[in-house]
Amino acid sequence: MVLWILFAFLTAGVAAILIAPMMKASRRLEDDREGEVAVYRDQLRELERDRQSGLIGADEAENARAEIGRRLLSAADAASKSGGDAATFRRHGLPAAFVVLCLPVVGLCLYLTLGSPGLPAQPLEARLANPGSNMALLVAKAERHLAENPNDGQGWDLLAPIYFRLQRYGDSELAYRNALRFLGETPARLAGLGETLVAASDGLVTEDARGLFERAIALDQGNMRARFYVGLGLEQAGRTADALRAFEALAKDSPPGAAWEQLVAQHIAKNGGTPKAAPLGNPTAEDVAAAQNMGQGDRQAMIRGMVESLSAKLADDPRNIEGWLRLVRSYKVLGEDEKARDALKAGLKAFPGPQPEAQRLLALAREIGVSLEGMTQ
Repeated sequence: MVLWILFAFLTAGVAAILIAPMMKASRRLEDDREGEVAVYRDQLRELERDRQSGLIGADEAENARAEIGRRLLSAADAASKSGGDAATFRRHGLPAAFVVLCLPVVGLCLYLTLGSPGLPAQPLEARLANPGSNMALLVAKAERHLAENPNDGQGWDLLAPIYFRLQRYGDSELAYRNALRFLGETPARLAGLGETLVAASDGLVTEDARGLFERAIALDQGNMRARFYVGLGLEQAGRTADALRAFEALAKDSPPGAAWEQLVAQHIAKNGGTPKAAPLGNPTAEDVAAAQNMGQGDRQAMIRGMVESLSAKLADDPRNIEGWLRLVRSYKVLGEDEKARDALKAGLKAFPGPQPEAQRLLALAREIGVSLEGMTQ
């Protein structure tokens, strides 16, 4: 509170200092005008003395008197106007000064009435001790802790992915490397550091990053993120055949309806392969062979038939979560958003409440852009 009172007095003092020169300006101007009138009057008296003494002729004296008189009248007129301006300034300037000086006083009164002057100040120390959900304070707290305990591997491990989400890639790399140094290698840390290097290189999988991903895969063959980046690195290096094998193996090992399924299919096609068809209605080998020779329209009709077949099977077996995931995605791919919403509703009805299957359906809907309005989340 003391600080705010001090600010109020400082504001009032500065306002008074700024207003004071304006209050004095008109008086100085009026004094200057009166002095000029007095000079011209003295010149008239001196001119009269010179004429009486014979130092100047009558005609010259008359001309000089006329010029000085003209200047005297002009100065006297200006003096009278400046007096009027001063009165005007005093009439309008004083209320303005009153308003300016009252602002800090009114602000202080409002603070005393509506604020909490008795509440003790909360310094940075206290805010860092209880940051709540403030991400900036959480990071600041962790950074201060690590500055005092630089060998705390758990702290570096916690801060590294946060730096990555904040796009502070240099800090993220340092944090990951310290976590690896103090806690050892894990697939998550190796892949996290590799992804940080890729982001810092504008999407380029460097040799260093690819080496980190390969070490992560050696520890965990199921690390799909690391496997994707290895394939991407091979593709960027021009090793098309190796990239194709990597992406095809990734597609083979991915669970049905995986979030990265379409992305992997795109890279398979980009490297000259043929993405595997989604198992909509469990087509037979004959169906697949027939589809190879169909035109675009016939192939589209066949896909729609498979989707409808899958929908019919789910009506008999509603507890098939993989089937619901495929059905929602298939309708979305076909551009039938309303049917995708209906399939999502039916799938959620088959798995009511906070079941893992329901969460998978909701996650898929968010990923592919199916509206969740009016649905239980």
